[in-house]
Parts: sequence; structure tokens; C-alpha cells
Amino acid sequence: MSESNKDHHNSRRNFLIGGISSAAALAGCLDNNHSFKTDEPVQLTGEKVKLLSVDGDIIEIDRAFLKPVPDLPSLTNDEERKGIAGKKFVMVIDLARCKNLRKCQSACNHMHQIHPGQNWIKVLGMEDSIHSAPYWQPTTCMHCDEPPCVKVCPVDATFKRQDGIVLIDSDRCIGCRFCMAACPYSTRVFNWEEPQLEEKVAEQHYSCETSMPQKKGTVGKCDFCPDMSRKGELPHCVQACPNGVFMFGDLNEDSVTNGSETFRFSDLIKEKAGYRLMEDLGTKPSVYYLPPVNRNFPYESGLENQTKEL
Repeated sequence: MSESNKDHHNSRRNFLIGGISSAAALAGCLDNNHSFKTDEPVQLTGEKVKLLSVDGDIIEIDRAFLKPVPDLPSLTNDEERKGIAGKKFVMVIDLARCKNLRKCQSACNHMHQIHPGQNWIKVLGMEDSIHSAPYWQPTTCMHCDEPPCVKVCPVDATFKRQDGIVLIDSDRCIGCRFCMAACPYSTRVFNWEEPQLEEKVAEQHYSCETSMPQKKGTVGKCDFCPDMSRKGELPHCVQACPNGVFMFGDLNEDSVTNGSETFRFSDLIKEKAGYRLMEDLGTKPSVYYLPPVNRNFPYESGLENQTKEL
């Protein structure tokens, strides 16, 4: 055998020996500290897969030792921040229908895995003067067209999309809370502690469109559930309310619905004297209220559900 053939033969032999040794190490035969080690019994498939080791060697292992790759997000961060083309989302809240059941609040808390004691939707007991009757007022993020929270954020964590929704990107949020100070509606909360997340939620990729999973040291708020809108479904608060208090829709289509009733937005606001909170501030909220007249329920019927708002 010529010298060149011997060198080629030895090189090939050494490569195969190295591959077998590496594969054995991965199977737990040679090294108990390898990255594929698992305390659970592994059912071998017999199917071999070639990989490049951290040392730059090509190795073969049984497919059973491969860890499953988690599902990647269906949308990029740029797509989530851009929003849904052609849409301008709006919400109408009918105060005459609210009984303070807080189904909206509990549904929002559950679906967004919000930390216990925090609420993105607050239901406030309101009374305009000592001579007027009290009423219940669900309060969400207003998703303003001129949002002061966006203007003060130093890292572009709070941003406004083309569809009118204002969101928070917790991957960018540094916890300065400038946005909380700037919001005149006090609709934001700060995650002082680690959120109590279900395991499947904690392991998923963060999405600023779903606002999940929440992160310690960041700000959270109502997000209008844009992930639901992409699926053609209503926000969780709208679906959960049994009295049709919340109506959600598209300003461009001039239509809002609570799931069982659909209204022309412009007619509804004009006929029932709809208004926005703190109109004089110039924030131009996307949430409209219908005044609490001809109420479906007396104020007192909701007192048993009243809790301290944070």
C-alpha cells in the first residue's frame, strides 16, 4: 500500500473510531456529562442521525436522543409590531348593561396569565356628583391615537401599530415605568414579581401580540387581544361578558359587535350619545362609552363583587 493510501486509510479509520467513540459517549457509555444525557429511560429507534459535535466532529446518534425543537412563532416581531393591514380597531362599552360581574376581568387574567392581584381590566364604581346615581365602569387601555405612553418610552418598547392597537414589547422593556407615569387612565401595571405561569406558557416563545409570557420587571396592560382578531375572533373580555357590555369592531368597516348583536358604529355613537374619557387631553382614545341610562341592572346588584382595585 502506498504512503498516500496508508494516510487516507488511517485518516478514515481514525474518523470512524472517533465517530463511534463520540456516539458511545452520547449514549452514556463513556461520559456521564454529555449534553444528551437524560435521567429518563430512552426508547431507541434504531434510526441514526449524523450531527456536528461541539468539537467539530461528525457523529451519529440514535434519533431518540434528539430533543424536540419548540414551535417557532408564526409571526415575526416586525409583523407583530406592524399590525393587521386595513384595520382600525375600536371598542364600545355600554355602561347601562354592566352589573359588575367581572367576567371580563377574570377571562382577561386567565388568558394572559396575569399575576394574582393584578388586573388589566378594572371595573370601577363611579359617581359623577353627590346628586347623581352611581354606576359601574369597566376600564381598559384606551389604545389612543395620540398615546402619551409611546412618546415617553426611551427604548420603543411601547408602540402603536397601523391598526390602532398600542402594545408593549417586553423583550425591549427596561422597566423604567415612564409609560405608567404618562398614561392619564392608569391602565398599566408593573410586574414586580415573577409571573405565575403554566409550564406550557412559560416555555413558549414570547410574543408582543399575545403579551405572553409576561416577564418580571416589565409593564403589562390590556392589548385588545390582536391574536384573536387575526383568527377572526373577538377579544376574551367581549366573549366572556354575558350581558353584552363590550362591543368590538373595525372603524374602517363602521361595525362593532358583542358576539350576539352587531351595530353600525357611527349610528350607535350618535344615537346613544357615546363619549370618550378625558377628551380634552387630546389622546384620541379608541374606546367609547355609552352613558348609563335606562340601566339593565341597579348599581347595588354589583356591590357583592366589588374588590379593591390596584
